[in-house]
Amino acid sequence: MATTKLLFLLSAIAFAFDLQYVKAKIVPEVSQLQKSYDFIVVGGGTAGNVVANRLTEDANTKVLLIEAGIDNEGQEDLIVPFFGTEASPDTIWTWNYTTTPQPALNNRIVNYPRGRVLGGSSSINFMVYTRGSKDDFNRYASFTGDEGWSWNSIQEFMLKTEKLVPSSDNHSLAGMIDPSIHGTSGNIEISIRGSEMVIDNMVIETTKQLPSEFPFNLDMNSGNPLGVGWTQSSIGGGKRSSSATGYLAPQFRARPNLDVILQTQVTKVFRTGTQGGLPIFRGVEFAQSASGHRFNLTANKEVILSAGSINSAQILMLSGIGDKSALQKLGIETLIDLPDVGQKMIDHPLISTQFNVTGTDTFDSVSQNVTLLLEQFTEYNTTGQGPFVDGATDHLGWFRLPKNTTIFDGIADPSAGPTSPHHEMLFANGFASFVSSSPTEGHYLSILNAVVSPVSRGSVTLNSSNPFDFPIIDPGLLSSPTDVAVLVESLKTTRRFLAAPAWKDYIIAPFGTAENLTTDADFEAFARANTGTVFHPVGTAAIAPKNAKPGVGVVNSNLTVRGVSGLRVVDASVLPFIPAAHPQSAIYAFSERASTLIKQTWGLPSS
Repeated sequence: MATTKLLFLLSAIAFAFDLQYVKAKIVPEVSQLQKSYDFIVVGGGTAGNVVANRLTEDANTKVLLIEAGIDNEGQEDLIVPFFGTEASPDTIWTWNYTTTPQPALNNRIVNYPRGRVLGGSSSINFMVYTRGSKDDFNRYASFTGDEGWSWNSIQEFMLKTEKLVPSSDNHSLAGMIDPSIHGTSGNIEISIRGSEMVIDNMVIETTKQLPSEFPFNLDMNSGNPLGVGWTQSSIGGGKRSSSATGYLAPQFRARPNLDVILQTQVTKVFRTGTQGGLPIFRGVEFAQSASGHRFNLTANKEVILSAGSINSAQILMLSGIGDKSALQKLGIETLIDLPDVGQKMIDHPLISTQFNVTGTDTFDSVSQNVTLLLEQFTEYNTTGQGPFVDGATDHLGWFRLPKNTTIFDGIADPSAGPTSPHHEMLFANGFASFVSSSPTEGHYLSILNAVVSPVSRGSVTLNSSNPFDFPIIDPGLLSSPTDVAVLVESLKTTRRFLAAPAWKDYIIAPFGTAENLTTDADFEAFARANTGTVFHPVGTAAIAPKNAKPGVGVVNSNLTVRGVSGLRVVDASVLPFIPAAHPQSAIYAFSERASTLIKQTWGLPSS
């Protein structure tokens, strides 16, 4: 992986090469905004750009999209897939949040980047594209009482999102993916790796040598992800495909009924009247700096909060929508008492283990050698080929614990059902870690393990009534002993995978403190010292269960805020359970359906 120091060098030379960008319409000043919009979308991230795109398909519907960050265009570190790991944390494209000290992680504070750029976290994520299991979505439907969220019903929106494209090197996809289950004309480009990695054959060979525990899965997006298969990534033509590039491409931004304003932070939504006995929240207050002027606009139809799991919850609470006792302590008048705002946060804990290897064809060579880095960057820009066309992982593995496990004794299985995994393995051809710096020499294989059906819950709460103060983020990582036990089993699964004959002449030994782990207690201590997160927060504005009493949950099944008119939340915060997957696909699908629901509410033509 490229180091930050090397990326500074690349930034200085990037435009000497063939990275071309087309600037599209952005409203440069608040004074140039229109006086009236039908819809105001707060947040130009994974979800918000979908909503803005779909609503402006009707030429008579005026939409304002407000994004706190900068434009994604011209940011080569966000476009080149190989640089995906350099987009966060502590960059100009993220909020640069951190968590509270995590007791279960030896009181460590964890970096918690969220996208602060057009495209949001879809512009800084690792581009892994996984739908999740059919059980994940069927649980959403059962929990909410809304069959529209079920696996069968959501398929049309998954297909509407996707455009399966050839890999950068145009190799045959036979045996690597099932094209028949994918969309071909959607906004987000999906592809399989475009440059071979040295570990590819070893991973696939292991599925043949140990098929009972590690079966090969042709397409983990079929509804049953279990097994080991090729990673599908949101990459097209060797470039990141994000909600910004897909749903706000120049031809969409140029629509005369869409205005986009950047570097503008929404500070609250406000009440504008009463309708049908419910308070109307169609007003939006925003500013361009902490000390700057506060501006107000009112939507004719709806305000859609799509600011993400951290910021949507923060904006609701700042607006007086949240837990009454907590808001009173900060001097915020409670307008709608919804105690679940910011609560029930769920995330995927992640840990990486590195292994010394005999080979030298790893991305460590690139991060340790400026000359090689520049050669491969030149190859990428001149031919569109080479290692830079891909993200960090070619393969994923999804697994359930055996039926006779005692880990779930006394509790319900936290997964959504028999097709939904408990834990994940990701394979990286080099040193990959979110808690340790890369060594300056050596060659490595990294396997990253995640608990994907976690029991632990966390929260997002206000630090103060100042909207420019960061909220308090406590994901509660590994706070449940069950999650610790699952992660220990996942780490042990990694060792069994690498014990296959395919790795005999490649793996030397575990690296660093991972070398002498033998007992469960050893693995647990290693987990507590090295676990972080893969940055998948959901649930902070969750859909209420069916037949819920007033004050339970945050949004209804159509994503309107409970007890309120004119305000809807459309982003990862509404998910009442975390998908056992990298969630961008689920968020796209939710956003596509939400856009259809909004259109139906207001009698707008469907796309």
